[in-house]
Amino acid sequence: QAQLAESGGGLVQSGGSLRLSCRGSGFTLEYNTIGWFRQTPGKEREVVACISSSDSSTYYADSVKGRFTISRDNAKNTVYLQMNSLKPEDTAVYYCGADIEAMGISKLYTEYKYWGQGTQVTVPS
Repeated sequence: QAQLAESGGGLVQSGGSLRLSCRGSGFTLEYNTIGWFRQTPGKEREVVACISSSDSSTYYADSVKGRFTISRDNAKNTVYLQMNSLKPEDTAVYYCGADIEAMGISKLYTEYKYWGQGTQVTVPS
């Protein structure tokens, strides 16, 4: 059974860093487009970063470009989201998802088949 599990969230001061991990089981993340999304109460899940299955190209939302980095460790079947220079507006529940049909970048959460349980990131103002 395909599953994703996030870890690494927490409370961090403004300007600080966190690294989120998304570990896969039951399927190989390397062969799937993996996205990191975030969601706050009352809002839709929004894409933060994505890494494609075909050539590992990456996409970043404008709000995180230059601060966040998505990467893979295929040996660990894990995708990471390194978050630097965190801001209060980054506060959200962060989810990783797998779009098993996409070959390239996939930005719509409705296209994703598998999701982790989410991890809370809090940056106090």
